[in-house]
Amino acid sequence: MMKPSPLKKGDRIAIVSLSSGILGEPFCKHQVELGIERLEKLGLIPVFMNNSLRGVSYLEEHPEARAQDLIQAFSDRTIKGVLCAIGGIDTYRTIPYLMNEDFKQLIIDNPKIFTGFSDTTNNHFMFHKLGMVSFYGPNFLNDIAELDDEMLAYTLNEFRRFFGSTFPYQIESSDRWYEERKQFDSSQLGTPRVSHSELRGYDLIRGEGIVEGKLFGGCLESITNMFIGDERYQNIPSIIGRFDLIPHQNELSEMILFLETSEVKATPEQFESMIDVLIENEFLTSVKMILLGKPQDEVFYSEYRTILEQKNALKDIPVIFNFNFGHSYPRTLIPYGIQARFNCSTLKFEIVESYFSSE
Repeated sequence: MMKPSPLKKGDRIAIVSLSSGILGEPFCKHQVELGIERLEKLGLIPVFMNNSLRGVSYLEEHPEARAQDLIQAFSDRTIKGVLCAIGGIDTYRTIPYLMNEDFKQLIIDNPKIFTGFSDTTNNHFMFHKLGMVSFYGPNFLNDIAELDDEMLAYTLNEFRRFFGSTFPYQIESSDRWYEERKQFDSSQLGTPRVSHSELRGYDLIRGEGIVEGKLFGGCLESITNMFIGDERYQNIPSIIGRFDLIPHQNELSEMILFLETSEVKATPEQFESMIDVLIENEFLTSVKMILLGKPQDEVFYSEYRTILEQKNALKDIPVIFNFNFGHSYPRTLIPYGIQARFNCSTLKFEIVESYFSSE
């Protein structure tokens, strides 16, 4: 896998809107300003790509403009990292404009940090196919522009890993978790999130010994749609299939799979249906281990756990629940294609391999 260089103070970081164009709407102005301030405080120079602030309607109608922003970011050698604005529902529509030799050459010439989550899963699958490490991690609106006086401490500490880290290192469970906000307008500036003590930590559903493998995964809803589409976007499987973005079984067999559910908060019936789709397509049953993120606001926690525990098709696969990635708060960063280790006895989760280039 091609690896990026770590960030350093003074680096320029691109902000891209690869799915939803909400970043460009007037009601997000206070969050844009706050995010700029936070990035500058970290010593970075935020650079909004040409189409990133053009709003919901324009970007919904022009996936090629979203893709062009990613091309712009990778074409500019002064840009050292790419930060997704937010997720959405149709990121896959950017892929036909990016899966070509010209964009691949840009990545080869200048791999860089790329971070985001949710429907950004589609772009992560793309980067993995193209051979570049990317990060299922913080984005601009949800994390950098956190409306409280500071970013969530755990998320901030994880984001700082982009400036360099020693390997191996341990990703510990946060001692607190936070609810999603009900409002995001400017009246919420300086208002803390509702928070709770973490009572579960990493929750072993089954497994023993030490498991090592390459990390891969993303948002459960987005991955399920890669196999069956959804009501609005029936062509998702054909696009994903055309570019062969889903790893083959020989690749999956070497992977630790991470999955998490979106802010939609799927009912237990919906959750089980999605799990069944991935089982039927031999996606879940081929991997070395499955790591599940904490559901947002812990909604349906026990129901999801019971489904995972009782799935006979998964009875030989280690499954651990309640990780701090995806739509729950706070948020760690998970590097794609990088070797990780989980000890089922001590519940110790480690990133074993460096995700930075040796240059």
